[in-house]
Amino acid sequence: MIYTSDSIEKMVNILASLPTIGKKTAQRLTYHLLKSDDDYIESFSQALLDIKKKVKLCSTCFNYTETDPCPICSSEKRKRRIICVVEDPSDVIAIEKTNEFFGLYHVLHGVISPLEGISPDELKIKELIQRIGNIEEVILALNPSVEGEATSQYIAKLLHPFGVAVTRIAMGMPIGSSLEFTDELTISKAIMSRFSI
Repeated sequence: MIYTSDSIEKMVNILASLPTIGKKTAQRLTYHLLKSDDDYIESFSQALLDIKKKVKLCSTCFNYTETDPCPICSSEKRKRRIICVVEDPSDVIAIEKTNEFFGLYHVLHGVISPLEGISPDELKIKELIQRIGNIEEVILALNPSVEGEATSQYIAKLLHPFGVAVTRIAMGMPIGSSLEFTDELTISKAIMSRFSI
């Protein structure tokens, strides 16, 4: 049922389709946008268009970037023999905020989840294997969930024949939490306390 206008209802439905945004929050955001001046709306609209047009995946680590390779992969200051494997691009930001890790990253874009129909072939695991050449250590920094643990074990098994050290960040994080919402100190301690698997 439409209470005000088709345009408002359409915007509420679009915003409510975003993760963690419910119908009430979507309504508040819609009314906030309605009260905003034209410059703000144009800037907001342009930012949405820009991220879709300019942002792509780094061909090396698969993080989001506007340049290829991304700034992390192209940096000469990074330790090039260590790769930290994460589930999502937001996890790269969470780890970078700790200022404790100076190697490279590899973003899987998910974890193995048979219940959701996500197989290893749908993740960037083959691309990780292709990067192993001169790598000394692979740190598995996947979220501490059943799926994250299963994915870590799967990758560790694949990497074993290459003779590369495979470590997992320590379980200093609560089960069921996510890197994106964990404080920097907890992530920092987890990275420093990683162990072989």
